Amino acid sequence: MSEKKLDFMDEVINKEGMSRRDALKFMGISPIAASVIASTGSGSITQAEASSAKGKIVIVGGGAGGIMAAARLSSALANPDITLIAPNETHIYQPGQVFVAAGEMTTKDLLRENKNFIPSDVKWVKDEVKTFDPDNNKVVTRSGEEISYDYLVVATGLQYHYEWIKGLSVEDIGTNGISSVYLNNPEEGTAKGGDITKQWFDDLHAAAKGGKKPKVICTQPNTPIKCGGAPQKILYLSDDYLKRDGLTADFTFATNGGKLFGVASVNKTLNEVVQPYYGNITNKFKHNLVEIDVKGKVATFEHKYEVKGEYDEDLEEYDMIQKTDIVKMPYDFIHVVPPMAGVDAVANSKLAWQKGSGKGWLEVDKETLQHRRYKNVFGIGDICGVPKGKTGGSTRHHGPIMVANLLATMEGKEPKEKFDGYTVCPLKTRYGKIIMAEFNYKGEAPSFPLAVGEERWMWWAFDLYMLEPMYWYLMLRGLM
Repeated sequence: MSEKKLDFMDEVINKEGMSRRDALKFMGISPIAASVIASTGSGSITQAEASSAKGKIVIVGGGAGGIMAAARLSSALANPDITLIAPNETHIYQPGQVFVAAGEMTTKDLLRENKNFIPSDVKWVKDEVKTFDPDNNKVVTRSGEEISYDYLVVATGLQYHYEWIKGLSVEDIGTNGISSVYLNNPEEGTAKGGDITKQWFDDLHAAAKGGKKPKVICTQPNTPIKCGGAPQKILYLSDDYLKRDGLTADFTFATNGGKLFGVASVNKTLNEVVQPYYGNITNKFKHNLVEIDVKGKVATFEHKYEVKGEYDEDLEEYDMIQKTDIVKMPYDFIHVVPPMAGVDAVANSKLAWQKGSGKGWLEVDKETLQHRRYKNVFGIGDICGVPKGKTGGSTRHHGPIMVANLLATMEGKEPKEKFDGYTVCPLKTRYGKIIMAEFNYKGEAPSFPLAVGEERWMWWAFDLYMLEPMYWYLMLRGLM
């Protein structure tokens, strides 16, 4: 084993308390994991290489982005002055909630204490930012404390808006055939969505086994969402949960989008391989869920589309007329993906985009992740108002780029590192099969020389057995 890999392993062992045998086992489970580890062996900045730049850094948010930013900045600075503002004492491995729904993980597997990941030299304020005041370089917490900064890292993530669906409340999730795998509350230390959806799988199975052919709807809203492929993961896994026992149901995928997936090769496989494998899925494109009759089990959608109008002789083309229909669909079971938006404190501040499709999200340059107007402010994670990147994989790629550009700014230099829009969605198409959809601003962006649009068993093994320990031991430590 190379000296670089041994040095890297020692970092993991020292930080996490793993035995060398466990670390060797961890690296040996998958050659893909070993490749990822080897490629990140030089990602941690040693004290000898640390920057002498000075300044008070405040990081807002205690999720993946905030914790990773704290770890990387703590290592990158010779004399760090870092304050982390985050109310949540529990950290949730959110990608695992789909595996909990599928019966492959437990909620206990997803929860850790945040204190185990925050560097010892980082001051932790267990509160939430209520107000951002970038003109005066300060934030105000929920308790009223004013905290000033020289440099600010916004890592607040996003928030769910179940209440934007008329007739639906959070309390309805888990009742009357309604499920949502997204449901969690890091501040309370709960991640109920996986368990609720696992029960939904079982209830659906029981209904199908009872001789009935249930009507099932899986939805995707008209807002950006955390992991754009997650709605279809539930669609396919719940269908396969029935299919394995010779059962079936009538499934409808109702999405505000106009196609199954934005990457052409992935979209082709979904249309020509995955959905024909099931043979019982109806797609309703340009359908956005706006209301639920919880007791009557009726979902109401807005269907927006265009029709040809009169022919314009001058332009030599038809006028296109926007139409909106109201479509009601009865169901027995429905999986709801809630509309999502930037957290209120960001959305209501001068830090947010004030207009356009990014309105309410953090206004950062899509490549440098530096705020476009407040140059001492940077973003990381889901809150960033960039064209792509609301996944954990994107956040991992944000980390080294954001930190390098922040250090450059602290040193009086121009930010030079660029985020290419990297996004990854391990799209679970059945038990034991995943399409590893990797793409960026330009298109497909595979990390390995394998076709992006193909279903593979090894991606299932990688996602189920490797990504979670890599998340805890490497990503949150700033080591990859």
